[in-house]
Order: sequence, then structure tokens, then C-alpha cells
Amino acid sequence: MTINWQKEVEARKEDLLEDLKNLLRVSSERDDSQATEDAPFGPGPRDALKHMLAYGERDGFVVKNVDNYAGHIDLGEGDETLGIFGHMDVVPAGDGWDTDPYEPVIKDGKIFARGSSDDKGPSMAAYYAMKIIKDLDLELSKKVRFVVGSDEESGWADMAYYFEHEEEPDFGFSPDAEFPIINGEKGNVSFALRFKGDNAGDYVLKSFTSGLRENMVPGTATAKIEVPSADSAIALEKAFYEFVEANPISGTIEAEHTFVTINVVGKGAHGASPQSGINAGSFLASFLDNYEFIGAAKQFIHVAAAYVHEDFYGEKLGVAHEDEKMGKLTMNAGLFAFKENGSEDDNYINMNFRFPKGTTTDELESKLNETVAAEGATVTRGARVMEPHYVPMDDPLVETLLQVYEDHTGEKGYEQIIGGGTYGRLLKRGVAYGAMFPGYTDTMHQANEFMSLDDLFRATAIYADAIYRLAK
Repeated sequence: MTINWQKEVEARKEDLLEDLKNLLRVSSERDDSQATEDAPFGPGPRDALKHMLAYGERDGFVVKNVDNYAGHIDLGEGDETLGIFGHMDVVPAGDGWDTDPYEPVIKDGKIFARGSSDDKGPSMAAYYAMKIIKDLDLELSKKVRFVVGSDEESGWADMAYYFEHEEEPDFGFSPDAEFPIINGEKGNVSFALRFKGDNAGDYVLKSFTSGLRENMVPGTATAKIEVPSADSAIALEKAFYEFVEANPISGTIEAEHTFVTINVVGKGAHGASPQSGINAGSFLASFLDNYEFIGAAKQFIHVAAAYVHEDFYGEKLGVAHEDEKMGKLTMNAGLFAFKENGSEDDNYINMNFRFPKGTTTDELESKLNETVAAEGATVTRGARVMEPHYVPMDDPLVETLLQVYEDHTGEKGYEQIIGGGTYGRLLKRGVAYGAMFPGYTDTMHQANEFMSLDDLFRATAIYADAIYRLAK
């Protein structure tokens, strides 16, 4: 049976786009301050999850909501289950948008909104792929289960809860990365460098804040400082603007007698590719490291400037490692915080590491301690650790997905290993598959996030063909 998948997508693209717009209008940032038993990650992720599941109910699928943590949309029956994993939560919108991040705008063949490429757009493409198969009443020998998550951008507590109550699919993919395929993902762990001690002297750091999430490069940073005199404030202002002129940042400085506020603007990016962003927090620390702070403030600033600033591969921190297949370890300093007279819980630099095979979290922690302990920092490990993941090229899942990609694009498929973590790694035989195509502009976790409409529709056709081949 020959099916023109592109034609089937064309017949539904207006409906797909309208459903996507309405989903993107749901602000689904995690908000623990509003978390309840009914909304475990806050109302936004819950509402987006329910919105997505409602599409499945509308279209006649078998749907289940697992206590507003996650849910699934089922098609067909069989002894094996093909799992497709998407997520409805998004990272904070942040600053720098040209339009309302939660009011989708279409221009120049792209749809702009937070979540358009990560991951509501790709999830909608996968859902409509299932819908096409259902509409055509195609016979399947396996169950297809679209698992919808709501905490992928934070702790994956949604999937932990989901799998406590539901069976794992046998194999599958996540539409949350790029084509041709992602069949390998680096490990993922975070460490915090914490600081305590006096904060007095001629220069006093009243506060320092930068970053929204550990997996985002901070695009802005703010420090409030008390300086010795009004003349010192004037000199600081002059030096700061010279620093801005010499570096790839912008910023402002305001002084009220001896109290100074400094704002730095860099460029946000996905924490899996810290080298593609401009870390406002580390640049601000690099500037302040020229001044006579003492105690915990001095330690915090100096470690950020000397060991963290532009240390994308962990070389200054002493944890650099490279694997022939998986590539280099990367480090993103995603959160900086300091409070005058604060404790270790208040004063920290949170660093997220994506590490290849050949090193361990224990080794990373030991080496970090060797490097920064003498500078007064205490190292603490985050609760979530994900080990490196890889599905071989000769696995039938990988072979089939690459063949579908080649058939639709005319381009040769090839394996890829990334630093980003996707739900594909939830399954032993799990990969990430699209929805971005080679050469795309990566705006995930950035202001003015978008997805190309051509890519959206082309990915839908590929997903429909792939699901049918894998499940027929």
C-alpha cells in the first residue's frame, strides 16, 4: 500500500496549526510556588498537559491522565508498544522577546512562541502523525502510545511518577531534538559550588543574581554593591563601560552615592551548548574580580571569574574529558546567587555538566573538590544523575528511522550524539528523532524561539511514515 504522507499532512495542516497555536498560548512554565496535589508542577504544566490530552479525546483516541503528572494517548493494540515521548512544560520565557512569548505569531514562514520548537511544535507533529494513521484506519500489529510529560525541563519527576503507575513501552523515540537521529546522549549531572563567610571590607557585595534554570545559559545578571566613596562609584562606572566596550555584552550601571547597581546582558542559549551563548553571570563576575571584596564575596566572585567564566569544557575546573564517540564534556554555569550575610544555601554557582562515557560523577566531584576547595568553595551534587545513553546503529529501530528519513529527504542518514537530554533515553531502545532538520537555527531556550512551518509539516509526514513502519 502506497501512502502519500505529504498529501495527508497538507490536508490537515490548517487544523494542525490551529491546535498548535492554542497549545502554545498555555504558559506552562514550572512554578513550585503554586504547586498543589492537583498541579504537581504548578498550574501551567498541568493545564498544558490536559490541553494536549483533550485533543486525543476529541479525536477518538484512548486517553489516560496519570494524576496530572503525565498522560498518554493510545492507538491500536498489540503485544509490543511503540512509545513516543513529548513534553508540554517549557523553560521560562525570560527577557528579550520581540513579541509576546505566549501569543503565537507567524511571520517569514515561522511560528514564534515559547515552546514552538521545544517541545510543543514537535509533539503536535507526532500527534498529527498518529491522527493520520487513525484517520486512514491503517492496520497495526503493535500499540502506539504517545506519552505526554510535564516536567522535562526540570527534574523529570513526571516520568518517575508515570512509570510507577504505567508500563514502559518496548521501544520508541522522542520528537525533541533533530534529524536524522539522536541515538546517543551524554550523561547529565549538576554540582553547586557554595560559599560562606564574612562579607565586609571596602567593597561589599549586597547581592548577585543571574540565571533562570541550570540548563539555560544566563542572558542577564545583576549585582548590587556598596563601594568606599562616591569617587569610587564614578571610577567603577568608567571601568565598567570600558569593560562592556571590550567584551560581547551590553549593560548599565547606576549609582546612588556609594550604592551601585550593575546590569549585564549577554545571550541566552541551551545549557547543552554553553559555547553558543554569552553567560552574563560569569562576565559580570569577571569584571568584579578586579575589586577588593573579602570573605565569601571574594571567593564567590573569584571562583566564577577564574574557574567558571568561559570554561565550556571543564578545563579550568580540572574535569575536562573527551570520548572518541561521544565527544567532549561540557559545562554550563546556569545559576549564580549571592546574598549579603547569606548562608551556603544562599551563595552558590550551579553548574550543569553533560559528560561522555569514560568518566563518572564520583570522579567529577572529586576533581572539582581538588580544584576549588582551596578557594573556599564547598561542592554539593544535585539529586538527579543521568548516565550516558547509546543505541547502536544496527538496532532495527535506528535502521528504520534512518531509512524513513532518507526516503523523505533524499539525504544520507547518520548517527548523532548530543549533550542535551531527551525522553528518548527513558527506554533502553529509545532515541530522539527530529523535529529539527540539519542546518536549522537553534532557538531552544532562547528569546524569540521559533519553528519553521515547512519543517513542522515535513516532520509530521516523516513521523507518520515512521510510526506506521515501526508498528504495522
